[in-house]
Amino acid sequence: MPSADRLAKLFLIPLGAFVLAFFLLPMVRLVAVAGSGPNGLAEYLVLITNPRHFGTLIATLLLSATATLATLAIGVVVALFLGRNRFPGQKALIAMLTLPLAFPGVVVGFMIILLAGRQGLIGSISQSLGMGRMVFAYSMAGLFAGYVYFSLPRVMVTLLAAVEKLDPSLEEAARSLGASRAQVLRDVILPGIGPSLMASGAIAFATAMGAFGTAFTLATRIDVLAMTIYTEFTLSANFASAAALSIALGLITWGVLALTRNFAGDRVAAAG
Repeated sequence: MPSADRLAKLFLIPLGAFVLAFFLLPMVRLVAVAGSGPNGLAEYLVLITNPRHFGTLIATLLLSATATLATLAIGVVVALFLGRNRFPGQKALIAMLTLPLAFPGVVVGFMIILLAGRQGLIGSISQSLGMGRMVFAYSMAGLFAGYVYFSLPRVMVTLLAAVEKLDPSLEEAARSLGASRAQVLRDVILPGIGPSLMASGAIAFATAMGAFGTAFTLATRIDVLAMTIYTEFTLSANFASAAALSIALGLITWGVLALTRNFAGDRVAAAG
């Protein structure tokens, strides 16, 4: 045991170095830069006091929330189908559905442009049907589609693992008692995958809040928080404002992840 304790303490050295180099020092520097501007510590309130930044925050929150809800809804359906059915080519289908995991955000944005851009496939089809050319790649709808496409594989993999661990006898018992499919879904399946649902939803929300590559490709006429931070320190050279916005973005996403982790832990403990 003493040797094991010494080994554990020895591992604290690289852990401490990692935390110091990749978390503490960058955060301390970010906080210092945010307070070094002409507004001083009031720069931390720029997200609320600046109407443009506040509007960008609200738009980013709404977009991230709706994209997360849509991703969860699609992910539950796909996970239930793949987890409860066996058919030829299933593994190949799952591999294909997880392919977007290998794509950076810029590639996802490019694919949305190919589908719904000015020369996109959807626009060509709608024009051939006499409905005019539909172009929505450079709007909130385009960002929404990109965020859902980007987050869906992550959510699907997590939920698929949770569905496969569910006990089918619970659903059979509920049906034998006269429960409908909707009641089984509401009272058995969703509570059973609840912790995984919340965890994957929190990750999808945090990913959407901080997504830059897709926003950089598509957000030509709209503002999201990641793009606002980018323009503040590149085009405006306003490092203090960019740092303050970055801290605010980090605190929001960290808060959502922390709350979800605690709530999911309470759900697991209650279920046990």
